[in-house]
Parts: sequence; structure tokens; C-alpha cells
Amino acid sequence: MKVKYLLLALVTLAFIGCDDNTGALGLDMFPGSDQNINGKSTTFEVTTQSKLAEDVFAKTSVGYLGKFTDPNFGFFEAGFLAQMHCYEGFEFPAYCDTNNEADLANPKALMTSNEIYRTELRLWYTSYFGDSLAPSRLSVYELDTKLNKEEAYYTSINPKDYYNSADLLGRKAYTAKDPSVSDSLREAWGRDWIIVNLPQSLGQRIYDKSRECQANNEDFAPYFMDLFKGIYVKNDYGDGTVLYITEIELNVIYEVYVRDSDSGEIYKKHDEVTDSTAYSWSSFVATKEIIQANSFRSDEDLIKQKVEETDWTYLKTPAGIYTQATIPLEKFEQELSQDTLNVVELTFTNYNQTNDVNKYAFPMTAPSYLLLVREKDRENFFINNEINDNVTSYITEQNLIYTNQYVFSNISRLVSTCLEEKKAAEIELNTFGKISNVLGADGQPVTNIEQWMEATQWDKVAVIPVSLVFDSNSNIVGITNDLRPGYAKLKGGLNGNKLDLNVIYTSFTK
Repeated sequence: MKVKYLLLALVTLAFIGCDDNTGALGLDMFPGSDQNINGKSTTFEVTTQSKLAEDVFAKTSVGYLGKFTDPNFGFFEAGFLAQMHCYEGFEFPAYCDTNNEADLANPKALMTSNEIYRTELRLWYTSYFGDSLAPSRLSVYELDTKLNKEEAYYTSINPKDYYNSADLLGRKAYTAKDPSVSDSLREAWGRDWIIVNLPQSLGQRIYDKSRECQANNEDFAPYFMDLFKGIYVKNDYGDGTVLYITEIELNVIYEVYVRDSDSGEIYKKHDEVTDSTAYSWSSFVATKEIIQANSFRSDEDLIKQKVEETDWTYLKTPAGIYTQATIPLEKFEQELSQDTLNVVELTFTNYNQTNDVNKYAFPMTAPSYLLLVREKDRENFFINNEINDNVTSYITEQNLIYTNQYVFSNISRLVSTCLEEKKAAEIELNTFGKISNVLGADGQPVTNIEQWMEATQWDKVAVIPVSLVFDSNSNIVGITNDLRPGYAKLKGGLNGNKLDLNVIYTSFTK
């Protein structure tokens, strides 16, 4: 064995820093006799094009609300549908009759009457996009059809299928930063909020049914979603702001007596005659697990025009455009079939958007994170709530400091997986003459490898803006479509510059 070739390979790999699970293309062809080990590098071209995202899976813990018009991509408008949650064993505090000694002795008896004082919806948010002082107005409607937690909801969901415009619960004018709220109060709460007063009768309806269940020794929780199916919140006035709502509360507010924390006795006012009262509330909150679906409308004609541009590609959120890349897998077959892949690096360069900052008051920024996933897995990745496995799906963060690029540093395992799949398909075709679980354009099982490659989009990957959820150890525990306003213009395109796929591999030759 020639030692200098071995040293070259080892030094190359040390500087690249490939991961411990790199691809194994060609290991099945490793010669058993004397051989030379030769570390090499090469570059293949990658073709990219913009693709319409159309509608994307939109189950998320964030509710997007507002409207914004962008000079490049036109308008988009956001609203959301949500169900509220009632926990098992829920009960309102007991009614306290001050003329009844038993009620006075019961520490759980606090309500001054069986009448609800007020019903309200609270929308909490910590961030937003656009103009903080742009005047806007929202409307809240009661759903007449329940959302199905077993169904996948997309950004193209039609709210009209779930509510009647006559079922208006309330309206509220707002700005993203309420000038009437002091900075100290906002800092104390750590967030902003909008309060929408709803009909008192809604809270009374919930209260009365809860008391009925309590009298019948039944749990109220199973009845709640039939009694109140949820809300649709939409923007009906204003342009310039989109709120990112993280908490939604339906509060049923009622009067309660104030009790001494030590004695349990009801406080008296200074005249020692009038009972002292205060207000308390019971909250029903919206959660991702119950169902929250976002609905988006956008300037479809203008977005389609952007997709048709071929000198570059785009990423546009929410639910606008993603970039599709064609990996030259046949090049790997033809030129590296007897070699071992160590590193396969793919870089997407974002054209500078500094001019946008100078030109527009509230420019959209480039997405922070991108997901690279096989095209055939694009939709199910989000529906199945998957996490990147660094085999057929990868995450990268934009490098803003040095390069303004998105770098997928090593997708060698993806290449190896695709090539092994093709080998398996060829064996099945040679054995059975068809692949039953893969249908061609005619709806029939494919009968040759070209049909299989086309039907499975074998060499295609999708590059999609995403939002990430991290645990306390900075591990990714959730990936969703990025639904915030943003865009990036990337080097590439069908008629533009091809991207470089940089490959480092180890060649074993006699």
C-alpha cells in the first residue's frame, strides 16, 4: 500500500470534519486484495427551480393574524381557527348563600350568584411583523362545525366551511403596540395582549351546562366541545401588521366573595355590613393538541410570476414558494460507483437583501432555518411531525455573519440511500417485472426503472423554510413550516448559475 495516498485521505477527512455516519457508497465493491487508498475531491452541478408551495400543513401552536402588502410578492392575509380545551373534572366554584351557614362554612363556595359577569377572549403575543402602530381590526366568530383532530389542516383551509358570518361574537380595533399600555406593565407581563369582549350569554351558556353536569354527577369536559366548537379570528380592517399569537384564552368572569386566608371568613367592608366581593374567572385555552389551524390568502398571480423566473430561485413564506433541487445521482453511479463517499456538501447562496432594508419601511427578511428533505417525503414530513434524521432530511441555519449562505455540510447518506433504493428497485423489476406499490403516470404499477425514477422523484429534494422548537439542551424537538412573512432570493434557477455539489470521496484501486 502506498502510504502517501493513505495520508492524503486521512488529512483531507480531518480538515473537512465529516460526521461519524457518512455514506458507504461502493463498500460492497471493496476489493479484497492489495489496493491503494486515494483521497480525492470532485464537483458536480445541481439544477434548481422555484416551486409553488400552494398550501402547506398548518397545525401549529401559533395563531397568525393580520394583513401585509409587500412590493415584491403582493398582499397576504392571515387568520386562524381554534378550539378551546376543558380539562377533565372541571367545575366552577360553588355558589355561596351568605344566609346559609353550610355555604359560609364551605371554603369552595365563593360565587356571589349564578349569573356570569362577563365573557372575554384574550389573545397574547410576544412578537409581530410590520408596523407597530398600523390601525387594524379583528372579528371573532363562533364555529358551527368542529375541527377534526384526526384531519390534516392546511393553509388553504376555507373558514366558511366552519362558521356562519351571522355568528359574530365580537370585534376589536387594535395596534400591535397599544399606546395606552405603559412600558412597565408590558414589561411586567412580558408580552402584549388584545382583549375582546364577547357576549355575556356565551359564558352563561357554558356555566349553566357545567352546573347541570355537576348536578347529574357527570364530567363537563366531554360536553364542552359540542357546546362551544371554537372560534375563527380574522382581520377585517388594516394593512401593515401580522401578529404571532402564542396564547388564546376564553375567560368566563364572575363575582366572588373574598375570604380571609386564615379564618376562611368572608371579608366585610368598613361598615361591617356589606359583603366584600371581587372578580375571578375560569379559563378555557387553545392548544396545538386540541386543534389550531391557520388560514392564509395571498396574491397568487404575483407569486406565480415569481415562480416562473428562471435566473434564480425563491423561498417565500408563508405558504408561497420553495426551491427544488435535482441531485445528479446518475453522475455518482457513473463516476463513483466503486468509491466511498465521505462528504457531499450543498450550498445555497442568498442574494443580498440590504437594498430592501433601505427601500422599504418594513422589509421581509430571509428565513433563519431551512429543511432539506426528499421531494417525495415533503408533505408527510410535517403531517407525521417528523424530526430531521440526517439521512433523508437535514436542517441548516443561515450564515449571516460571513457568507449569507445556507450550507448543508454533508448529505452523503442521502445520496447513498437513494442509490441503494434504485438497486433494490432494479432487483424487484428483474424478478417480478413490476413494482406494485409504485404507480406510474397511467395509474398502473411501473414496469421499468425510468418510470420508477419519475414516479418517486428519485433525484429531487425540496428546500423549505421551517421553524424549530428546541428543548432545554438545544436539541430539536419540533419542526413546522415557517408561517412568518419572509423570503430569500437564491443563486440558481433553470437558466441561471448551477450550484456546486462538492464531493470528497475515497477511491480504492489496485
